[in-house]
Amino acid sequence: MHAITLTEYGDPEVMVWTEVPDPVPGPGEVLISVSASAVNRADLQQRQGNYPPPAGASDILGLECSGVIADVGADVTSWNVGDRVCALLAGGGYAEQVVVPAGQVLRVPDGLDLHVAASLPEVACTVWSNVVMYAGLSAGDTLLIHGGGSGIGTHAIQVAKALGARVAVTAGSAEKLEICRSFGADILIDYKTSDFTEELRSATDGHGADVILDNMGAKYLSPNISALAMDGRLVTIGMQGGRVAEFDFGALMAKRGSVHCAGLRARPLTGQGGKADIVRQVREHVWPMIADGAVVPVVHAEVPVSDAPQAHRMLDDHATVGKVILRVR
Repeated sequence: MHAITLTEYGDPEVMVWTEVPDPVPGPGEVLISVSASAVNRADLQQRQGNYPPPAGASDILGLECSGVIADVGADVTSWNVGDRVCALLAGGGYAEQVVVPAGQVLRVPDGLDLHVAASLPEVACTVWSNVVMYAGLSAGDTLLIHGGGSGIGTHAIQVAKALGARVAVTAGSAEKLEICRSFGADILIDYKTSDFTEELRSATDGHGADVILDNMGAKYLSPNISALAMDGRLVTIGMQGGRVAEFDFGALMAKRGSVHCAGLRARPLTGQGGKADIVRQVREHVWPMIADGAVVPVVHAEVPVSDAPQAHRMLDDHATVGKVILRVR
């Protein structure tokens, strides 16, 4: 088969479309003939040499895909050859074929374009596992989402609104904030011109955020704690603002608050909070939201997988809203 490989670590041009060995499904795995993958910020970090795959995972980029099942391994009874699926991956999505544990596979929702379905597994599993399974967002809560115009952000807005929450977002332009409003965001904060903590407290009559979904890490740690409501939960899923920070434990204790840092890629397949558990909950709770139109995938662009360098540059462009899809076939 063909796949994107790295000639070295570095700029987008180190990615090349080349021939690699065909993958073979083992027990409990399925082989997917890939129709599309999607670009995630973790892919950019891996390309730069800053985010190696977990032990045993493919070193090919790509944390999600959509396609058709081409083969099933021993002990797989839940999937059949020909099923239209999308899947959460630990790697390997930028390729014509990929092997994945059967528990990380989702059926493509009825009526959804097969290529567009590639944009869903990573955002759906990230948002549900962190915002709902861990932080317990529920109706009446206020959720603050940093990077509201991102793939994660646009999905999280819609899921939170479907759950009955009030949603605040930060973004870096009026255009992005208006797009967030169109997906249901209630409180719009331009982080370039405003102090998001002050703006949030003003808009919530001093309450703050019950849950914060953060992609910045160190840079936003202290202001995020200030923005928390009593018993608030800060969930950090990215480190775009750095890895190391100091903060006042007293400020967190005064809020009875918690800080949770979580990744998805290296989670185990099984067990509570494992990938199979997350995928099952996404199937049960998020897929019906997609079926009834409460949640729609947000795709900025589709480009051929051979143009992966262009797709990576798009993700770094502040004008990009939602996901960038790589068409494989």
